Amino acid sequence: MELSAFARSFLFNAKKPRFRDYPTLEESTKGLPGLEANLERIGEHQRRLWANQSKAVLLVIHGPDTSGKDSLIRTLATFTDPAGFHAWSFGRPKGAETRHDFLWRVAPLLPGFGEMVAFNRSHHEAVIAERVWPIHEYESYNWENRYKSIRHFESHLVEEGTHLIKVWLNLSEDEHRQRLIKRLDKPRKRWKFDRSDIDGWEKRHQYEAFAEQALLATHTEEAPWFVVPADNKPATRRIVSALLAEQLQRLAPDYPKEDEEVLDEYRRLLARSGVE
Repeated sequence: MELSAFARSFLFNAKKPRFRDYPTLEESTKGLPGLEANLERIGEHQRRLWANQSKAVLLVIHGPDTSGKDSLIRTLATFTDPAGFHAWSFGRPKGAETRHDFLWRVAPLLPGFGEMVAFNRSHHEAVIAERVWPIHEYESYNWENRYKSIRHFESHLVEEGTHLIKVWLNLSEDEHRQRLIKRLDKPRKRWKFDRSDIDGWEKRHQYEAFAEQALLATHTEEAPWFVVPADNKPATRRIVSALLAEQLQRLAPDYPKEDEEVLDEYRRLLARSGVE
């Protein structure tokens, strides 16, 4: 993946596998690319991607509860064409999902050529959350095989024309606590509060330890991870929107060339109808 110096500054480094080695707070948005300009670039180049129908983009967003995954995806979608953009959220596997391999539920929701899809959590939960809250007998899991399957799966997607952008939202423990408290204090946020939030908070360190292992095992040159500070939501949105806009612009720099014969025929049709 071709990256700017800005994008490389948020790239996961295998020599620094612990989230504590990365900042959780971008204190100021000064010096960061402007959000509105980023969103306009995303909208324009997502439409060019849709027009060309030759490449696909999969944006994977991960992070602990309250890290802002939902609101980030809503922001990124501001100027996108809904014909070519979709977002999907993945929770604990259930029903038929538990009776198939862990990639089964992801495959039907992958972007087609021309599409951009955002995953709020993804197939990586199978090596993160499922290690904390298993759905099968724990002894039946082979985590190394799952890591290998993810690497092969993502390599296959890239080779076939799907561009992956994987983001970990790096949230501090104190900010996580404050956001949970806000969910209790604000009526419009209380509906989000669930017993799983309590369990998730209690097992936060275990969850993040498995996430660190997952990033280390699935970070590749063709499908890299970016670790983005998540304590300041405006800064987070500006960073991720810049990363996404940059890659969309590389994939879809222009609209496809027009067919002059079709345009001439259309002009003749309109002329016959009295349209100048």
